[in-house]
Amino acid sequence: MSGWKNRAANVYLIGPRASGKSTLAVEISTRTNLIAVDADRLLEREQGQSISTLVAARGWEHFRDLEEEILSRIAAADNQVVATGGGVVLRQKNRSLLKKRDGLTVYLLADASLMLQRLKHDPLPGQRPPLSHRALEEDVHRTLAERDPLYRECADLILPAGQAVEIMADSIIRQYSGS
Repeated sequence: MSGWKNRAANVYLIGPRASGKSTLAVEISTRTNLIAVDADRLLEREQGQSISTLVAARGWEHFRDLEEEILSRIAAADNQVVATGGGVVLRQKNRSLLKKRDGLTVYLLADASLMLQRLKHDPLPGQRPPLSHRALEEDVHRTLAERDPLYRECADLILPAGQAVEIMADSIIRQYSGS
């Protein structure tokens, strides 16, 4: 891409599940020199099981420990666009990493209706374990209310998740490259 500066810092994509972080990371990677990293997929590969299976067997706290360790390792490298897990902001250590000033943290703001639509039509529903025993609609509303302030605390840029992926990528690339 012309005008792209060879910055070493990472771009971190944060937001709720089904906000489009993984898709956007790939789009940005194809248009820049950044390597797309999906933190959840990396964790699954290293653990040899899906997040759903891992959470069912060991619980959310164990998963959050692994997630924290993965993010720490990812943050030690540069030139990446990182799709984080939706709950990465729940731990203070993770929020501190995401707020480092040499990187760019982008919050993909998704409202409950967009999330519910995407989750109900998810081609791989097993990738996203339920966060509680509540109904999906209640789970989505509670999760958004709980996490929105944490996402905002970390964000350098907030983008509506309902936009076309190309438009979001353009905004992030402009912000990252300083143009």
